[in-house]
Amino acid sequence: MGSQSFPSHVGIIMDGNGRWAQSRGLKRSKGHREGVTSAKAIVKKASDMGIKYLSLYVFSTENWKRTEEEVSFLMVLIRQYLKQEYQFYIDNKIRVIHSGRREDLPKEVLGDIDQVVDQTKDFENLTVNLCINYGGRDEVVRAVKNIVQAGTAPEEVTEELISRSIDNGPLPPVDLIIRTGGDLRSSNFLLWEGAYAEFFFTQKLWPDFTPEDFASALDSFGKRDRRWGGYNAHE
Repeated sequence: MGSQSFPSHVGIIMDGNGRWAQSRGLKRSKGHREGVTSAKAIVKKASDMGIKYLSLYVFSTENWKRTEEEVSFLMVLIRQYLKQEYQFYIDNKIRVIHSGRREDLPKEVLGDIDQVVDQTKDFENLTVNLCINYGGRDEVVRAVKNIVQAGTAPEEVTEELISRSIDNGPLPPVDLIIRTGGDLRSSNFLLWEGAYAEFFFTQKLWPDFTPEDFASALDSFGKRDRRWGGYNAHE
C-alpha cells in the first residue's frame, strides 16, 4: 500500500469527446455535450468520496487550433455549463476556481467564470478547478513574468516562490492525473503541480467514463508505492 492511499488533488484530462461522437455517426458537438454530462457525474462522485480538489482540463491553449466552428461551440458550451450547473455547485457546497490565461477568452465567458468563482468562494466541500484556456508551460511562463515584474532578485527565486505564483498556488500538488481516451501523454496539463503525480490511463472515451471508473482509478492509486524520488527501505 502506498504511503498516501487516498488522493487530495485529482486532475482529469477529459479526452475522447469528438471520437465518441464520430464513432456513432454524430457531430463532434454531441460528444462535447455528452462530456459535460460525464463531468457533472464525476464531480458529484468526487464530492461524495471526499476528494478535496478536482482539476478538469476543459479547454487548452492548444485547442484554439481547432476549427472556428468547434471553438465557438465550446465557448458557448462552457457558458451553458456554468449557468446550468450553478445551482448544483450551490446545493453541494462546491467551490469553483479557474486556472488559465484570461486573455483571449471572450468577455462573456470571463464574466460567467468570475460570477461562479465569486459566489462559491466560501464553500469548503470540494474545490473544482476549471482549467480553461490553460497550458502548463504558459502557466509557468506567466508566473515567472510576474516574479520578474515584481523586481525579485534571482537568488530569491525558489520552487516555493514559483509554486505560490502559478494560477492557483494555494492548491496542493496533484496526486493523481486520470486520462481517458487511450493516449499516454500529459498534453501540457498541470506540468508544475503534477511533477510527482501518479497517472491512470484508460481506453474509455470521456463520455463513457463512469463514477465507478473514477472510483477504480482511486483504488489503483491507493495500491501504489509513492517514493517521491527516494526508495523503499523494505525492498
